[in-house]
Amino acid sequence: MAEQGKIAGQKIEALELWKKMLSMLFETGHPWITFKDACNIRSPQDHVGVIHSSNLCTEITLNTSNDETAVCNLGSVILETHLLPNGQLDHNKLRETIRMAVRALDNVIDINFYPTPSAKTSNMRHRPIGLGVMGLAHALYLRGHAFASDEAVAFNDEAMEAIAFYAYEASADLAAERGTYESYKGSKWDRGLLPQDTLDLLEKERGVPVEVPRGGKMDWEPLRAKIAAQGMRNSNCLAIAPTATISNITATSPCIEPTYKNLFVKSNLSGEFIVLNPFLVKDLKARGLWDQDMIDNLKYFDGELKDIERIPTDLKAKYLTAFDIDPKWILDAAARRQKWIDQSQSVNLWIKTPDLKTLSHMYRQAWHVGLKTTYYLRSLGASNIEKATVGVKKEMRGAVNEGSAGGQNSGDAGGTHAPIPAKKVYTEAEKNACSIDAMRRGETCEACQ
Repeated sequence: MAEQGKIAGQKIEALELWKKMLSMLFETGHPWITFKDACNIRSPQDHVGVIHSSNLCTEITLNTSNDETAVCNLGSVILETHLLPNGQLDHNKLRETIRMAVRALDNVIDINFYPTPSAKTSNMRHRPIGLGVMGLAHALYLRGHAFASDEAVAFNDEAMEAIAFYAYEASADLAAERGTYESYKGSKWDRGLLPQDTLDLLEKERGVPVEVPRGGKMDWEPLRAKIAAQGMRNSNCLAIAPTATISNITATSPCIEPTYKNLFVKSNLSGEFIVLNPFLVKDLKARGLWDQDMIDNLKYFDGELKDIERIPTDLKAKYLTAFDIDPKWILDAAARRQKWIDQSQSVNLWIKTPDLKTLSHMYRQAWHVGLKTTYYLRSLGASNIEKATVGVKKEMRGAVNEGSAGGQNSGDAGGTHAPIPAKKVYTEAEKNACSIDAMRRGETCEACQ
């Protein structure tokens, strides 16, 4: 249309646009990415509209139009409370919780307040809900798995399959009780296609492999037969939303994220709260390592374990935090979950030292493994606050060399520590180089030119 003069537009090289997007991600953590091919080809509602974008938190992928504004009611299951003492999934409890949650979310559709007619039209016609999870990191700790491990990736697959199975079953049973949603006829559900079946459709459309192992552990044939006979009450059932605040309230870990830090301070309108990883404390106590010296070291190193020599290697791997986990593990786990989800998930990506090449590979890999969306790009600040009240020798911290030697800003537990440089003494000219007072006197501040 731009070439025909019907709308304003300009041509730019795709690679240049991609570089601009990556630069924005580097600078601000935005834009959040929506892969529209995966969203639309895998959508259960491809027969009645188009998914133009996700919501703010990137987990909702629903059709929108001039007549319909997408609406979705959300809830989250605490995964860690649905494990047996041996760490296996408690399927009976999980099924009971999910059936109750799906019924409650479906009820909200009918009793909700809708600010616009288009929102009410959309929700009443399609009745989507978004059941998600939180407490994944805690569940992995209980099972003894490091987030960056094959065992953790496999558990993501197993747990999400079970949640999907019970959610879709609950919606089908509600359809038998209350009737199918209005636009059910012609949907992928009606055509016998479940979310895991649509990976092959996406792969065929793209012409390149979607790098996700197919199949699962549960027998889906009885559920397929039930959906064929009873239909579905809800057009969509699953969406993993961010749960930072409610995770704190319920004493679990946020949604599907790795541990941000083993020790940090969280601030909100209610004040400041020290967040300490209770599983780490328990393991340190079990090995006789929990003492004042360990407490001081954890404070001084911001909860990071790699520079604390007393901590065993296996605990350093188990309690690796978000910025030190290779993005490969986060993407692989997200891909296994996305296989079963009919909407999407709020997947934050974490990088310690961003550069365009790393970012490009990361986001292209997200596309290749079939993710529908990504959320924030999280990166570290350039400096840390000095720990004035911690009794740890300053030379322990030092300045750390990056690169193959490892250290504070690299991905391994090694590294060498350079001595602390002498404090720089600034001349009067240097002080005035960035001076508010200089500006007030009408002089030039070099930093503000």
